Amino acid sequence: MTQVPADLKDDLSCDLSGLSKQDWCQRLDAMGDRHGYFEKLGGSHSVLFIDAGPRLLVTFETRESIARHPQNQPRGLDLVAQHGWSLLALVSDGDTWFREPAVYGYFDRLIDDGFFEDFDRVGFFGAGSAGYAAAAFCVAAPGAQVLALRPQATLDPAVAGWDRRFIADRRRDFTTRYGFAPDMIEAAQAGFVAYDPAHALDAMHAALFRRSNVTALPCPLSGARTDQMLDAMQVSAAMIAALMDGSLSRLAFARLWRARRASVPYLRMLLKKAETAGRPGLAARVCRHGVTTRDQAYFAAKLSDLGQPLPQPQSQPRPHAAAE
Repeated sequence: MTQVPADLKDDLSCDLSGLSKQDWCQRLDAMGDRHGYFEKLGGSHSVLFIDAGPRLLVTFETRESIARHPQNQPRGLDLVAQHGWSLLALVSDGDTWFREPAVYGYFDRLIDDGFFEDFDRVGFFGAGSAGYAAAAFCVAAPGAQVLALRPQATLDPAVAGWDRRFIADRRRDFTTRYGFAPDMIEAAQAGFVAYDPAHALDAMHAALFRRSNVTALPCPLSGARTDQMLDAMQVSAAMIAALMDGSLSRLAFARLWRARRASVPYLRMLLKKAETAGRPGLAARVCRHGVTTRDQAYFAAKLSDLGQPLPQPQSQPRPHAAAE
């Protein structure tokens, strides 16, 4: 782990919440001046580079997803502070899938400059439309590691006409440079695609990524909020850390995914599935576990509806009598 300078740590911990878009960009611009650079890319995108260590994390995010961060920061800033990585954070205004000539040109410049060759390891990360971008633009850094959460493969109606969620965005060009994400991810050393196999449209996109270097990471019952559920479980950062040290695998993820047992949204979804399937025994088991979580009242009420008593507290073992 590379030691992060104190002045950079102070900048990385800054609170950007409550700022206007202009002030937010100005704060990142000032951070970029001190530790790398900040640059506008066309009308809808920007990029922040933080030069902090020999490993580079490349993230793609929307302003809306960043706003969910308590300090309104790009996701990678706290990871730079923890691990001493360098960061290349690309940000879009809305879901653009980063399909803009200025973004293509920026990656072309990075390739021409041999930018990615300066780093020992490069990881790409994104979710949803940004997950598409992480998979599509990783071709600029052959041999990189890629983690994409519920990514789209393309919005080209000739390939994904069955996905009608983003009809207005089909006007974007997905057929030219950096276009079809499953083809681009073939340049990666390893790619990981996390999604809910029961969410039909996300699963159909994930199926298009089935290349020999891509590992599927099923996240049952996460629905269209896979990334938010993983964040709530505090699993996403651990997945990225494993990606960056080369230890992410199906088994490593399975161990992290066990955190779902303490996830209230996951337990509620599991309970709903058990009720819908007419499995009261399973529903009761879920509720008995649920009363040990912060949502105790909800699961206790559900247990009552099922005609089941609350589980009794575990009695403490009696201490052995002292030897006389």
